[in-house]
Amino acid sequence: MRIGVPREIKNREYRVGMTPAAVHELCGHNHDVFVETGAGLAIGFSDEDYRQAGARILETAGEVFDTAKLIVKVKEPQAEERAMLKPEHTLFTYLHLAPDKAQTDDLVKSGATCIAYETVTDHGGHLPLLAPMSEVAGRMSIQAGAHCLEKAMGGRGVLLGGVPGVSPARVAVVGGGVVGQNAIAMAVGLGAHVTVLDRNMDVLRNLDHLYGNRITTLFSTAQTLDQAVTESDLVIGSVLIPGASAPKLITRDMIRRMPEGSVIVDVAIDQGGCAETSRATTHDDPTYIVDGVVHYCVANMPGAVARTSTLALNNVTLPFVAALANKGPDRAMKEDQHLRAGLNVAAGKVTYREVAEATGHPYTNPESLLGS
Repeated sequence: MRIGVPREIKNREYRVGMTPAAVHELCGHNHDVFVETGAGLAIGFSDEDYRQAGARILETAGEVFDTAKLIVKVKEPQAEERAMLKPEHTLFTYLHLAPDKAQTDDLVKSGATCIAYETVTDHGGHLPLLAPMSEVAGRMSIQAGAHCLEKAMGGRGVLLGGVPGVSPARVAVVGGGVVGQNAIAMAVGLGAHVTVLDRNMDVLRNLDHLYGNRITTLFSTAQTLDQAVTESDLVIGSVLIPGASAPKLITRDMIRRMPEGSVIVDVAIDQGGCAETSRATTHDDPTYIVDGVVHYCVANMPGAVARTSTLALNNVTLPFVAALANKGPDRAMKEDQHLRAGLNVAAGKVTYREVAEATGHPYTNPESLLGS
């Protein structure tokens, strides 16, 4: 298999699809790996590191796309990258298509096979390729929120953990999944007063068992959510419906009634965001203010800690990249239902139901497109 690793071009995105260690693993199985020059340089992986691992360095992304059949990336392909995709390509990366009709349309038009990290499953029904980035984003959400609470950033001027004689900040975590659990761990560690809302009682029981009276757990209803959001200094939006657009649980009215200078960090922004006032921002311009509330809605939060994120991501993607390379995409997906769950677009068809519903494309069962 000819495997291509282009340099990421999204704003402030320094992660890379494959580390030299991953390249070495695949070259050891007699695959050819082509890496765009400088792809890993920003996080300490030089072109020479990749050469020593067995890769061939190419000067442009165009050369990588022209040479390789399997394209391994991190973030969704930008418009200029989508224009380089052809029917013979298999693209393996984060896609987040449900809120992005333009990208979906381009991928359908390309005819390429497009497998999304975020919808690959495992035996427990979890999302193993999303989990490490959710862990990073959950932990970063508290760092970002604490910084945004500073007066110079437009915040209330509140220290997250308080000091002796002064109350700590009130933090509401909406959603107790992987993002939420990691946000809670960081917030509790910094001494904040934490409330978590979820509709899964098993999740709430587990969190209560883990933290006891150090957090408050609430079953999420319209009333409990309204009260928690409007009384908080910092709200973390960590709601996920796999492959689908995030539900707009936090309304404009709730935002309007939050304290002046409070903060919302919407980690669900990759899937459209869980607040009605959320819109995607970048690391260059990460925040904006609506009704006196600071919004942090960076769509690639883990890109800020790109080396940690790349290493964590490669730990979980490498076995799937190896399967795609060793068996070929069709056979690999036919033999592994969990990898097949990652197939979002193929042969000009949308093969993930929630993406089809969100973007207005007809849905095609992915099994009907895999070779015999």
